[in-house]
Amino acid sequence: MSRKFKVVIALLVGLAAVGLVVAGPVGAKVEDDTIVFGAALSFTGKYSTNGKHTKNGYDLVVKRINETGGVKVGDKSYKIKIKYYDDESTPARAGQLADRLIKQDGIKFILGPYGSGPTKGMAPITEKYKIPMVEGNGASRSLFNKGYRYLFAVLSTSEQYLAEAIAVAAEQAKKAGKDPSSIKVAIAVENDPFSMDIRAGVLEDAERYGMKVIIDDKLPKELTDMTATLTKVKALKPDVLVVSGHSKGATLAIRQTAQMKVDVPILAITHCEAADVVGKFGANADYTLCATQWAPTMTYKDRWFVSSGEYAKTFEKEYGYVPPYQAAESSAAVLVWVDALERANSFDTEKLRDTLAATKLETFYGWVDFDDTGKNIAKPMVLRQIQKGKYVPVAPAKFAAGKVIYPRPKWSER
Repeated sequence: MSRKFKVVIALLVGLAAVGLVVAGPVGAKVEDDTIVFGAALSFTGKYSTNGKHTKNGYDLVVKRINETGGVKVGDKSYKIKIKYYDDESTPARAGQLADRLIKQDGIKFILGPYGSGPTKGMAPITEKYKIPMVEGNGASRSLFNKGYRYLFAVLSTSEQYLAEAIAVAAEQAKKAGKDPSSIKVAIAVENDPFSMDIRAGVLEDAERYGMKVIIDDKLPKELTDMTATLTKVKALKPDVLVVSGHSKGATLAIRQTAQMKVDVPILAITHCEAADVVGKFGANADYTLCATQWAPTMTYKDRWFVSSGEYAKTFEKEYGYVPPYQAAESSAAVLVWVDALERANSFDTEKLRDTLAATKLETFYGWVDFDDTGKNIAKPMVLRQIQKGKYVPVAPAKFAAGKVIYPRPKWSER
């Protein structure tokens, strides 16, 4: 073989290798008849409870899809599996693992982590490599003002979570012949992206009604004590107390308002079901207003689970507890991916990104329709009140199954 011919062969091999490197990010990670998704979840750390709910939501759908024929792409049906890593409830670790999933593991389909912080850690990485991520647990609206093109969220953004509680307070004031501007609001939230956005939404709605915010506290990072805030609540007597701090914050709010016998007409919190406040605190959790992305009583339908109620039954049979919305929205994220794969009829990540952007899909969890920023604009939040240990939807009116009990009975009257 001549030296010149060897050089030509070497160049051709080199160009082929370059071609493989360039083409690598375009194709999906497919092993024989299986499509591999990647996810970094909080199996340890402060978000571990909701990390478990997220994983259960993912796994339930994977099981259902695989049992019912898989995902059809081209002329072939594929099963799904998910490769998991523990992000330890930290954004930095989530970002590192996103990089590992894409670069080392060759995975091109990403499912979101639990929480806005870890999602913020992953989003710049998936964007860098132009890999779509569909997520159901990163609700911070600051995720959607960065110009990301590869991030899609099936849930309502966090500023909407407890804003409905302000509307309920305004409605109750009007019924009593008072001006909504007479309502006094207290806020206590964890200093993380999710809860700070909830605070922003409450502040905006309170300002819209002319309400006065008399307490605006950030909870201690460890979320083990809110005595200082509750002491102020007892002294200043607000009409509404809004608390947000994921599952630990919900547990803290119910436990300490009961221990300190804090009387406030409206107590509104997030993560009631995820924290199992009814199971842990029984009647002490009654009359609390709980924000939810989804409820089993809703009337949404799809071809995978038939209805919201059937999804709930399937989940409870599999895992032994009623699905919190964190599990439901995680399941919905997988269904959006499945729908996109089948509509795109391709593993090309750019084609899939465009197909995801054009999603208009009804799932058991609700309608999904992404705007230009990747937010789902088709699904509202719901406010439920715990009444005799049951979660009763009370707002907005479209989803109400009962009337709000207002004010919360005083501890001395229970």
